[in-house]
Formats: sequence, structure tokens, C-alpha cells
Amino acid sequence: MTHRRPKALLAMRQVYVPRLFPAAVRDRIERHADVDAAFAAESLDDPRAAALLPELEVLITGWGCPPLDDAFLRAAPRLRAVLHAAGSVKAHVTKAVWDRDIAVTSAAQANAVPVAEYTLGTILLAGKGAFRLRERYRADRTFTVAGVVPDSGNYGRRVGIVGASRVGRQVISHLSRHDFEIRLYDPYATAASVRRLGLEELLATSDIVSLHAPATPETHHLLDRDRLALLADGAVLINTAQGSLIDTEALIDELRTGRISAVIDVTTPEPLPAHSALFELPNVFLTPHIAGSQGNELARMGAAVADELERLVTGVPLLHRIRYQDLDTAA
Repeated sequence: MTHRRPKALLAMRQVYVPRLFPAAVRDRIERHADVDAAFAAESLDDPRAAALLPELEVLITGWGCPPLDDAFLRAAPRLRAVLHAAGSVKAHVTKAVWDRDIAVTSAAQANAVPVAEYTLGTILLAGKGAFRLRERYRADRTFTVAGVVPDSGNYGRRVGIVGASRVGRQVISHLSRHDFEIRLYDPYATAASVRRLGLEELLATSDIVSLHAPATPETHHLLDRDRLALLADGAVLINTAQGSLIDTEALIDELRTGRISAVIDVTTPEPLPAHSALFELPNVFLTPHIAGSQGNELARMGAAVADELERLVTGVPLLHRIRYQDLDTAA
């Protein structure tokens, strides 16, 4: 069955194009749209891009896409869909796009996959005591062979999930295959497969707390000094969501006591200043914002865009359409 191929354009930093759209994905996109999937406009004022705007129907966006403002929309009167090959669309899709009833989709579900995998891995390692025991082994250069390590192991350990986001739900699904006791805090969740607790109770009663809430005014410093103090002795705090969810200075003060430990992949600011104590504290496992799609994982997001493009041109409902009213509670 054949269908009309709409005029399309990629708008993102060119450096990402080969990884988002390797040959097989690029071929799929070019099969369903009239587009050069090897070229990306880094500026919509680029003469090559500007010449396409009057006939443009589909814009495929990614990291580095400029804001889609009123001026752009006037230049692209036939635009009917923005397909984003990354997570959040907040940086470039303006309200004017939704006001014109242009469909907006995102590959956030695809990007959630590696974040959930990273989170699962760190939860399993944290429950096993791997981070602190590595530090002890490195310092002592010896250990007792066949010795049993107390306060270690994942059997029956309680994991508190803050936020039933795309990532949070995937993490819960992964954890359900293991012998964990899972609890959830999310004031917006209407249905959940696990028991829900208030935030304070979840913090006070969890062995491991993993953050998956969006960055909103309501969640800024959600874990402030008082709430961090609720964490049980020996608890592990994991943040793969947003640095702004935690009061960083309060966290550092709590970590300096040695009472808790942390796995931190996102911070505010980012990157951290070189003198930050988070680089030096032995009870911190710090990574440089790597939980999301990296390397060959970018192709998963490109494939997700190709899937949505095929749905669009064949008249099948889009799977990952974003509604304007959901932006305030979306990651």
C-alpha cells in the first residue's frame, strides 16, 4: 500500500543525526516522508531550511532545535506534526504550536528505557552494599574470605519510588521481578500497582529511595534539609531525574555525617563546580548525566520517531502524543 509522502525536515544539532538515524532508521524515515534524513537544520533561518518551510508538514526535532515560535509558524503554515527524537519538548515547543492544533510527539518513552535500566542496576548494587564495600576494600586492601557481610543483600529490601513517571513505572516493573518491597509516592498517580505512601513516611521507612519526579515549581528542593533528615541510617538516595529535586548543600551536609549514601547522576548546577564535595565524599557514587540515552541507545529514539512518522502518514493514531495540559507534571 502506498501513501503520500509529506514534506519533512530535521531540526537539531547535526552531530546527533548519525546516531539517532543510522542507515536502517534513515531509510524508514525517507520511505515515509520527502526528506533528506542526513541533513539537520541547526537554525531555521538556514537558507536550505527556510526554502522548505512553506511546504513543510512534518518537523523532526532533537537536541538543539530552536524555539518553534510565532515567526516560525507563520513561515510554515502547512505544519501538522512535530516529532521529537528526544525526551522533553519544553525547550523548543511553544504554546503557539498547541494553539494551532499541531500534533506533538516525543521519544521520551524510548529514552526512559536506559534510565530505568541504570536505576535498576544501581538499586541492585546499592542493596548489595557494593558501593561502600568497594570503598572499604580499596582502603583496607584485604577482606575476610567467605565472611558474611551484615546489612547487605536485596532480599525483602524496601525501595521507595518518588514519581510514577515513564521512568518510575519502568523501574517499578523491573523491581517487581525481584524480591523487593516496593512503595510509591506520587500525588498525581491515579492508579498504581504498588502500595502508596506519603512522602515523609516513604523517606523514613525505605532502605533505598529513587527519584523519578519532574522538575516543576512544586518539586523544587522536594528533598530539603528536613526531608533528607528523615532518611533512615544506612539509606541510599538515587537521583536520575532532576538535580533541582534535591537541596544540594543540605544533601552534602547529610552525606558528610556518613549516615546515608547517594547515587547521583543529575545535579544543579550541571556540571558541578570543580570544588564540589560530591566529587570527594566516599559515600557518593557520582556519574556525569549518563543514565539517559548514550551511544547506540540514541538509535532507539530515532526508531521511535520513525514509528510515529509511519503512523502519521498511514492514518494510525499516534502512540506518544503530548498534550499541553500535561506539561506541568511531565518530566
